[in-house]
Formats: sequence, structure tokens, C-alpha cells
Amino acid sequence: MRPAFLTPNPFLSIAILLPSLASAINLDCENIVTDGTRFNLKALGGPHQVAMIQEYPPTKLDTFFSFNICTPLKKKKGVAKEDDCPNGTNVCAIQYRLEEDGSLEEKPFGVIPIAGQYLGGDLDVQYTRLKTSSSHSDSQQEGLRMEMHGGKFQKRKQKAVIELLCSKNGDGATEKRDEDEGSGDEKKTKKEVVEDGQGGRIKLISYEDVEGEDVLRLQWNTKYACENIESEDPKQSGGWGFFSWFFFILFLSLLAYLILGSYLNYNRYGARGWDLLPHGDTIRDIPYIMQDWFRKVVDTLQGGHTRGGYSAV
Repeated sequence: MRPAFLTPNPFLSIAILLPSLASAINLDCENIVTDGTRFNLKALGGPHQVAMIQEYPPTKLDTFFSFNICTPLKKKKGVAKEDDCPNGTNVCAIQYRLEEDGSLEEKPFGVIPIAGQYLGGDLDVQYTRLKTSSSHSDSQQEGLRMEMHGGKFQKRKQKAVIELLCSKNGDGATEKRDEDEGSGDEKKTKKEVVEDGQGGRIKLISYEDVEGEDVLRLQWNTKYACENIESEDPKQSGGWGFFSWFFFILFLSLLAYLILGSYLNYNRYGARGWDLLPHGDTIRDIPYIMQDWFRKVVDTLQGGHTRGGYSAV
């Protein structure tokens, strides 16, 4: 099996320095519809990172996979262009060589744009509802599979496959697929699991050659992959709180009082204009009352330098 890490290439820095002419794509994570089922993954947007260590004696690499399923990753400040993935990247792998003492080399050993919108590469995001998948094992799961394309390194295509599994507590999804991974000669010595900040968990499954294509596989246990999450989310219920109802009822009461009072004044006294309104004189005087009150407040704050309202002659 072909190793997934890089080999030094003198043309790497030149390729990465070329400006990307393709515009970045922001995915509509709030309204993902597949097989007639809607998923809202907006809460899962933002940068995430997992890592793993691979050993290819005498080389030992620590690879960091950064990804954002909704928008392209932001460029890191103060980092040379050749040490970061190009603009428009949604999934990026950066490898560092491990020293004998366990520390990382300061300069990246390799930079791999796995998925994104590039010149000559299309992100081409594909969603699959697991319950209707052709795979029997997938059909037993609830959630969706997300495939992201567009990356290429050293003429090899790259792809990221993210399986978002329904897990209302963030860690209840099955671990069955882990048993099937790493059956090749180059087995992973470490798989890092991270929290997603939304009560879920992300696990790196593998990054390896699959039929001539380097594929990154991630498993994401999250409640947002559940098909009925919107009906259970109180923020999506649209219900009013106590204060909303209080002010609504107060407004209706005042409106009813004004309408009823105006009707009585019209029928009993034949009132017109301002005289129709109950306490019309008071309502007309409100601007003057507020003006007098404001003037008193200003005088109080200024320390009352005037003497009884009169000025010296």
C-alpha cells in the first residue's frame, strides 16, 4: 500500500505559491436536503482539527488535519504561503517530522490540500442519507455521509469522507467501522478524538490510499445528524416567552381601552379629533410634561446654579 505522507518535491513550493483563481464556496449548511430529509449543520461550522501519527521507519510523522464543513479555512497569519494550504481549502493536512525527543520540526514536512474549490479542482460536495444507502451497514445508521473533493497532490486526487452519525449525547454512535480500518501494513499508532464544541465528538478513522486516491475518513458523532433534531430543539420551536406574552397582552389592553373610550366619547358627547381619545388633554400635554421633566433633570445635574429661576440684573 502506498504511504500517505509526502516525499520532498522541489516543485511543491512553486505549486502552492500560484494564486488560486477560483472563488471560495460557502456551503448552505443550514439547509442540507438529501433524499427528502433536511439537516441543519450550521452549528457545526467553524474550524476543527484532528491528528494522527504514522511511522514509516526511519521517518515518523505527526499529521494535523484541519477542516471546516461550511466555509473555507482562513489563512493563518504570519505563516509562509508554502507552509499552508491555498485559498479555498476546506480540508487541509499539514505534516511535521517528529524528532527523536518527540518534538516537531518547526517547518512543515508537507502540505496537502485535500478538499476545496481550486483552479482545476471542484469541491463537488455530495451528501448521502445513511438510512437509504446501498450499504447494509450504513442503512442501520441514522445520519448522513459528506464527500468533499477538489484536492490534488503530486498528481494524486484527494478526497475527504465525513460520516455524521446521529448521537443525542455525542458519544453513542457505533464504533463498528474502527475494526475494519488499519488492516494494511502501515497501521496507525495514534487516532485522536476531539470534542466539537457542540456536545459532539470527532474521530479520525484513516487517511490512506483507496483505489489510487488518497482518502481521509472522519466519524462525527453529533445530535445534529439526527433527522428529528429540529423538533426537539427549543430554539426552533418558535414559542413565546413570558415577557413576550406580557407585552403583547399589555399592548392589546391599551389598544382596546383607546378604541372603547373613543367610541363612548363619540356616541355620548359627539366628540371629534383629540377629544375622541380618553384623557385626550393629558395625552396632548405629554410632550410638554416630558420637556419640563427633562429641564428639571438637567438643572439638577448642573447643581442648581440659578436662584429661584431669576438671574441677576
